[in-house]
Amino acid sequence: MKGRTTLKKTALIMAGGRGERFWPKSRKSLPKQFLSLTDDGKTMIQLTVERILPLVNMEDIYISTNRDYKDLVRQQLPDIPAENILCEPVGRNTAPCIGLGAVYMEKNYGDAMMIVLPSDHLIKYNKIFINTLKDACEVAEQGENLVTLGITPDCPETGYGYIKFLPETTLGRAFAVERFVEKPDLETAKAYLASEQYLWNSGMFIWKVSSILKNLEEYLPETYAGLRKIEEAIGTEQEPQVLEREFHSFKSESIDYGVMEKAKNIYILSGSFGWDDVGSWLAVERIRTSNEFGNVINGNAITVDTKNTIIQGGNKLIAAVGLDNMIVVDTEDALLICAKEHAGDIKKVLENLKICNRTEYL
Repeated sequence: MKGRTTLKKTALIMAGGRGERFWPKSRKSLPKQFLSLTDDGKTMIQLTVERILPLVNMEDIYISTNRDYKDLVRQQLPDIPAENILCEPVGRNTAPCIGLGAVYMEKNYGDAMMIVLPSDHLIKYNKIFINTLKDACEVAEQGENLVTLGITPDCPETGYGYIKFLPETTLGRAFAVERFVEKPDLETAKAYLASEQYLWNSGMFIWKVSSILKNLEEYLPETYAGLRKIEEAIGTEQEPQVLEREFHSFKSESIDYGVMEKAKNIYILSGSFGWDDVGSWLAVERIRTSNEFGNVINGNAITVDTKNTIIQGGNKLIAAVGLDNMIVVDTEDALLICAKEHAGDIKKVLENLKICNRTEYL
């Protein structure tokens, strides 16, 4: 391909999630994307914005979040224009979230290049990431291509969705996508890895605003119709009421299931930029440095015969004796003690708290 993209580059950062697998640090009032899990003290949403700035101007970055988190976004990202904070009245998954960003961008720019990023990923090699996004923008500008970034798998991971690509069909550095597949069992994941034709689904997307809106119209027509009503109300006195009414009427639908599994002209670029989706407390040992016993400790802790254990605390002394492959997270009002192999079951704690009506701990 020749030349660079000509459309203005914008970014939509999705920041409405609850981060339940990071309980008890991540709470309904302060979810994972607003926490700092790295040694630099920056929160994940701050790092996401910082990472994209070489490619997108601050005034062209939009944050889609739950309206409960509007003040948190303002506090942590004071340079983002207030009108660029899009507050969803209720969570409806990624398709309505992305559609909402698209109609606001269309209202402001006509058409633009739209880079969609989750707010709770970490990237180790930012320059490689930006160069990959530049290549993706070039592909997305051709016709009505929808582009996603895939991560080259280094193990048979069962916690991610996969994307099968066609090695012989390329556009620039991108491969044509054959299909999206759900999280596999271990044997299937091993087969995917051996085939060298599957990438992990990162949940990052690049397309023109016009391209994604056309696909929403085709595959999610009811959502599209509601989004158009919202767009008509933008900037008027009716905007809050219309947004409230239409967003509540949307079905909860992921962009993968609602659009990407059905659309044509989908391309994928392989990303080798040190990606981590920070999906559970296990990610902490990938992010932070462990000591000589394999322990990752943050806070006031002393260990005796303890190894391969994650300890996250504060001022209170945590004394760990004889632990192996454990997770210990202490907050002011809750303490988590969990075997590493059960890290994915932390969400069950929240389910039990809801059943018991102990909502003060959610």
